[in-house]
Amino acid sequence: MELNFVISILDRAKADSMTSICNDIGLPLVITLLGRGTATSEQLSLYGLEATEKAVVATVADGEKTKQLIKSAKRKMFIDIPGNGVMMAIPVKSVGGGRTLAYLTNNTTPDKNVPEMNFEHELILVILNQSYMDDVMDAARSVGAAGGTVLHAKGTGAQYAKKFLGVSLASEKEVILIAAKASEKADIMKAIVEQAGPGTPAGAITFSLPISAVAGLRNVDRD
Repeated sequence: MELNFVISILDRAKADSMTSICNDIGLPLVITLLGRGTATSEQLSLYGLEATEKAVVATVADGEKTKQLIKSAKRKMFIDIPGNGVMMAIPVKSVGGGRTLAYLTNNTTPDKNVPEMNFEHELILVILNQSYMDDVMDAARSVGAAGGTVLHAKGTGAQYAKKFLGVSLASEKEVILIAAKASEKADIMKAIVEQAGPGTPAGAITFSLPISAVAGLRNVDRD
């Protein structure tokens, strides 16, 4: 059975509209996280803009409802037009228990179909020390990354991370989400590690997740 963790990144003022679309489709679990854009202060000043407050609306949907959700967001919120947000579906490999699966799928009987996984895009997650967002994004942009969304976080990691990586996880953190073409992912991650990785003040740790469907990246979206 195909199941996706669907993330929508959009202006904070539009979060309620996205939540309403999720509710209309009948998705039982919808959560909203608050973040901000990654444009530098120099870029904002150049164009006379203010820092953009972002929201990350996340839900879990089966394959059919994932398509419905993306289609509705394109039709009602023009999510596929640059500047209106980005949506991405991340495949869920397993679920903890039958009752959880029943809750997430509204008691739909699981089928035996194995979804075809064609990952043209990946979601890069970067965990870094607070206040070093520009270091990470400068590194990512140097090899073609378009931008990202940053979330505030609190680390609760074990001390061995500091011993082996020189990174203290138990401190104020930021998490940056960067959607990228799969072909560009390795270069972006390499640049971040080399310029802002463990051993630097940013102390960035990065990994990626596959994206099975995406909307809002008009220059690479072929849907």
